[in-house]
Formats: sequence, structure tokens, C-alpha cells
Amino acid sequence: MTIKELAYSAQQQLQASTGKPLKRAHIYELLAASFGFNSYAALGVDSIFTQQRPGDKRLGADSALVSGRCIELGYPPEIVDLVSVSLGSFLAERQIGIVRISALISQLRGDWSGPEGNPIGGDTEQFNGEKVDWFADRWGDSEEGDFAPLMLDGLETAASKGNALAHYALALIHAPDNDEDTDQGAGSPYWHSQAQKGHVLTGVEKEWADAHAARLAQDDKYARHLREAGRLGNQHALIDLAERFDNPSFFEVPRHDVGADPSAVAEIAERLGRVADAKHWLTVAAESGDTRAMLRLIEEHDQGDLARRWTWVYLSRLVGTDLSKDDHYAINEDGSEYDDDVGGPVYAAGRDGVDLESLSAEQDATAKDAARKLFDRIQRAAAPTHRG
Repeated sequence: MTIKELAYSAQQQLQASTGKPLKRAHIYELLAASFGFNSYAALGVDSIFTQQRPGDKRLGADSALVSGRCIELGYPPEIVDLVSVSLGSFLAERQIGIVRISALISQLRGDWSGPEGNPIGGDTEQFNGEKVDWFADRWGDSEEGDFAPLMLDGLETAASKGNALAHYALALIHAPDNDEDTDQGAGSPYWHSQAQKGHVLTGVEKEWADAHAARLAQDDKYARHLREAGRLGNQHALIDLAERFDNPSFFEVPRHDVGADPSAVAEIAERLGRVADAKHWLTVAAESGDTRAMLRLIEEHDQGDLARRWTWVYLSRLVGTDLSKDDHYAINEDGSEYDDDVGGPVYAAGRDGVDLESLSAEQDATAKDAARKLFDRIQRAAAPTHRG
């Protein structure tokens, strides 16, 4: 089902139940009102329709808002209640729901998940007085076939209008699977090339060629939507472009808090030879309590600033890992953790403690104070927030 088909079906049912003509444009407005939006344009900013499956949690339509929107659109009062009831029944029968694109992206990225793989925490809304996740249970898989056609059509429609979030969501849906088992089922480039040359294939050779063609098409969709999302300024898309295609655009635009793992961003910057950017993102990671980032700054980037290096040492102690102490442990030959009960050859791994020159009393006090301020900020960031 597409959005146009949804609107057409709703129009037919409402006209049959009321005996009055309703404009197609007004149907879109009433559909949006059913889910608490004041207009279809407002819905389209960060939301799309979807068709849920039996058993998925779904709330009833906002009948009061639908009735009010009917009156605003100029329909006679005598049909308003009938429109509201009929539209609510229509949506319930077809399991029509709504999904926020930003929430879909978070789910696809694995930014948060609960015991059943569902989004938890902040991604809930108040709807008709009830708090509810907008996700159906089975929408976390990134295989396109696991998504409702109505949802995919909504994303494509939003993307065609320049919606960066929609482009990025589509990129994630079409992203290549790096799983080796999945790659083995991706078809044969050889038989695909034979088909491209005009050879008539049958049987398993044709299946392999078709599978490879499908994968190429999916890879093309991924790259196209990712690049367009990046062009439209989506920061996560720009990071993915840097990681997948060595595109440096993310590092060439003003920095923003994108919620990405700063250590991972630092690794990308290093791979691209962007030393200053790598230092910046390692600093972001260190200031968030990442002791590995602190160690790298001490050893590689802050050699000329002794006070700064001591600040990292003092901060490491506050977060529970003293970088000035040795940290050695036993491993097996293959690098796995050594088990005394198993025995066998033992090897040493780990690191020596950081050994720095002493600071003057004044500089030392300043470094400790800086570390304490950073630690206080880390604690504030980690403190739970209470939602009303």
C-alpha cells in the first residue's frame, strides 16, 4: 500500500459512510489529525505512516482533533462525528500507525534497544493521554522486506521533497550487510557479468546473476541516499560517508554534537590523515571519561603540554583507572585471557604506567582543579533525567 492508495481508500470509505464528497487533499489533513498533528505538513517534518501487524500495540485515532479539523475545512457539523468515527474504524481495520523518522533512524543505528530490541527511554510520546512507543516490535531489522511498504513509500516521498532524515533512513535500510554468511548469498559477479554480455542464463546461474544484480541495486540505493542525506547536512550521514567512502566533508563543516562515539570519529579522522581532527575527537572522548583516549592524548598529541598531560592522569584516577600505574595481565598465545585452571604457556600483555615529569605546586593544583571540573561534568552528564 502506498500513501496515495491509503488516501484514496480512506476517501472512498468516508464518502460512502457520509454520503458527501470529500476532497482528496482534505483526506491527508484528516489522516494527520488522526495522529495528533495539526496539519499534514506538520506530520511530514519527521513522521510517516506505516501499516502495523496483528498484535502490534496501536492507539485509537484522535477523534476530537479530527472533528475540529473537519470543521476548519468547512464540512457541515452534521457529518463531523460520522467522519471521525468512520476514519477511526478505517485506520484500525488496516492497522495504520505512525512512525517518527528520527526514531526509526535511532533504531536502525542501534542507538538504544530494550530486552526485545525495541527502542526505550526517551523515544516515547504522549498520545491521547497515554505514553507509547511509536515502533512495532518487528521493525528493527534492516532488511527492506521487513518494513511495511507504506512506511517505505512514506520515506521515499519525504526524501523526494528534500528530507535529509528520510534519505538517511533509506540509506540505513539499504546498507550493505558485512556478515560473511550474508555475502555468500549475494550472488555471483561472474554470472552477472555474463548476463550483462547477453548470455542467456538458466537455473542456478540465473539465480546467482539475479541475486548479484539485486545486491548492486541495493548498494546503489545506499550510496545515493547516503550522499544526498550528507549533502542536505545530516551529520550522521556525513560520518558514515567518511567511514565508508573516505569522504572528508564531515570534518570540513562546523562541528556539532552529533551523538556519535568520539573515539570512532577520531579513528576515521586518523585514517583520513586529519591529525588535528583526530586530536579534537580524542579530546571529546577523553573529556567524556574514555581513559584510552586520555592515554593516547598523553602519548601522542599533548607531549608539549605537561600540565594538560597531568590533567588527564588526574582525571583517569577520578574515573577509576590510574594511568600512572602499570596495568599488566596474562594472556594465551592467541591473545585470549589466561586461565590458571587450564594452564599452558603464558604471555604478558598490558602497558606500563605513564611516567611524567613533576609539575610545580601551582601548576599541579591547576591540573587537579581542571580534572575535577571535567569529572564533575561527566557526572552531571551521567545523572538520570526525570521526565514529567
